Amino acid sequence: MSVFDSIKGKAADLIGGNQETIKNGISKAGAFVDSKTGEKFKGQIDGVQNAATGFLSNLGGKKDGPAA
Repeated sequence: MSVFDSIKGKAADLIGGNQETIKNGISKAGAFVDSKTGEKFKGQIDGVQNAATGFLSNLGGKKDGPAA
């Protein structure tokens, strides 16, 4: 098991059934940063938001490693 797999497993345990709440928080954080920067970095912020929500979506049902 690689270090990344270990971190991913720990993240999945911490997230539990709160994916939608966390996605909402990511969206609110992005909107806050956009408002403070005058949307100067909107493209980069949107990219980070998409990556973070994609990571959350990929955690669903994939806590275990690949089948042997």
